[in-house]
Amino acid sequence: MKQPLFLEPVFQERIWGGTALKDEFGYEIPSEHTGECWAISAHPNGPSIVKNGPFEGRTLIELWEEHRELFGGYESKVFPLLTKILDANADLSVQVHPDDTYANENENGELGKTECWYIIDCKEGAEMIYGHTAQSKAEFEAMIERGEWSDLLRRVAIKPGDFFYVPSGTIHALCEETLVLETQQSSDTTYRVYDYDRMDQEGNTRELHLEKAIDVSTIPHRDADVDITTEEQAGVDVTTFVEAEYFSVYKWEVKDSAEFKQDKPFQLLSIIKGEGKLTVGGEEYGLNKGDHFVIPAETDEFSIEGGLELIVSHP
Repeated sequence: MKQPLFLEPVFQERIWGGTALKDEFGYEIPSEHTGECWAISAHPNGPSIVKNGPFEGRTLIELWEEHRELFGGYESKVFPLLTKILDANADLSVQVHPDDTYANENENGELGKTECWYIIDCKEGAEMIYGHTAQSKAEFEAMIERGEWSDLLRRVAIKPGDFFYVPSGTIHALCEETLVLETQQSSDTTYRVYDYDRMDQEGNTRELHLEKAIDVSTIPHRDADVDITTEEQAGVDVTTFVEAEYFSVYKWEVKDSAEFKQDKPFQLLSIIKGEGKLTVGGEEYGLNKGDHFVIPAETDEFSIEGGLELIVSHP
């Protein structure tokens, strides 16, 4: 099959969520505390459903299990990636994710979680937590025990257009009024380190996972080595954010019209700005901000017209 797979997003309510997914992208969200749009997902906690073509109404999980030819026969027990848009209306909990080995052993065979963030928008002077200051595991544990969060947690200034690579083991948190597109391994395993002593609607604090978090945290912290480059091609500027073990992520800024070759097993595309059209095998498909789709293996060539910005990834 050569035609693209357009997907229906799945929305997740979160204590820190807001309404930016509706305000920015026009999505119908379930509440005013909607934190996550699972845009391209084959994770059982929120699988995407195909909106078009012969597979309309099928989940991405079903296609992965029954039609691996769509994905170039890519070898992985599960669909390897998950694309999200996150509305951090309030601060997220400070957290860390395990790697594949730890998650497989401790989380029922779940993948680990290396992820990355493209900052779509944020308030003036926004920050995020990225890393920590402890130089040893003993110091890390002691600072947590004493509640020395302002000394332990490393804050980094952010602005729209920034990109951050967040390998498993990295202490991190998005902070308030930040809108982010996240590309990650297909995992839903998060270990909470600190949650600002927040209460839920029932007056309970949320569970922390300190023992596991200490087990998996990278100590001392190491900034990810990312070499971001931009290349002007015919009709499109291609920014390469990361080409790493689990995924490669790019931004395509289409100015008018651009041709592309499908030279990957499959590609995940998300429109973050603008509108236009996609042409595949003589068929045209309208593209709008907030659309998400998969270009399957057998597509060969496709073109995109209009003024658009896309975040593109592949395993």
